Amino acid sequence: MKRMKKSILLGLAATLAAAGIAGCGAGDSEKTITMGGKNFTEGFLMAELYSLALEDAGFKVERQYGISTLTLNTAIQEGEIDVYPEYTGTGLMTVLGLEAMTDAKEVYDTVKIQYKEKYDIAWLEPSQVNNSTCIVIRKETADQLGITCLSDLQKHASELVLADFQGWSEREDNLPAMNTLYGDFQFKDIISIDQGLKYDVLKSKDVDVIPGNTTEPQLLDDQYYLVTEDIKVWPPYYLAPIVRQEVLSKHPEIEEALNRVSAAMDNDKIVALVSQVDMGGKEYEVVAKEFYEANIK
Repeated sequence: MKRMKKSILLGLAATLAAAGIAGCGAGDSEKTITMGGKNFTEGFLMAELYSLALEDAGFKVERQYGISTLTLNTAIQEGEIDVYPEYTGTGLMTVLGLEAMTDAKEVYDTVKIQYKEKYDIAWLEPSQVNNSTCIVIRKETADQLGITCLSDLQKHASELVLADFQGWSEREDNLPAMNTLYGDFQFKDIISIDQGLKYDVLKSKDVDVIPGNTTEPQLLDDQYYLVTEDIKVWPPYYLAPIVRQEVLSKHPEIEEALNRVSAAMDNDKIVALVSQVDMGGKEYEVVAKEFYEANIK
């Protein structure tokens, strides 16, 4: 995709070395920050918003976007990346390898403390962007069956077909967790699909229920309904910038600049921005800059 032209997916250390790029603590310039970003549209947008804020604060920003979580984690620990947007749930389970928790404050406090102790990395203030797992059905199905929450869905599961992909229904933190908390969801059928087609098969009525994520732009469409969790199933995935403590101590003004961006962001706003890129065909740099100048600067 054109907007992904800056992506680097593998060999980050070699790429940075070849380009002569180093983190703020090791680079020639006292005011250079290397910003990392994840390899999906939301990751590009949030990293770019944070980069724009740092540039406004007087920093030169080297952008290294389009990177996997584990590569970013290694890079920031080794000082090749100075800061990047991370999700609390990812930090908790993917990086730290801890058990799932559903209380947002408990998750944030845990990652904040353990990242500092283990990696000397600081978590700054979280945004209200929460890219967590959710369940989506058609709005007409919700209206016909009176479904608003997962307890309602459980009662009507035998009338509905669930879409499955990448073993979602067998993973302990998904359908088995729903069964434990709500009672068994005895779906009429479970059909394996390609993940990228999930909204297409929901729209065509080949399935009635799909696993989703709370920041997917399709949720802007009134024909889809996000089923609420009356009992929490999934960990929160609030997004926050994480920064090498060495860099933050040297340049404490970084915190105020990045926290301004976080304070301006929530699910509705990031969904609208992602929609402009993925559905409107706009470059993520343009979308981020327009939003930043209108809402943050």
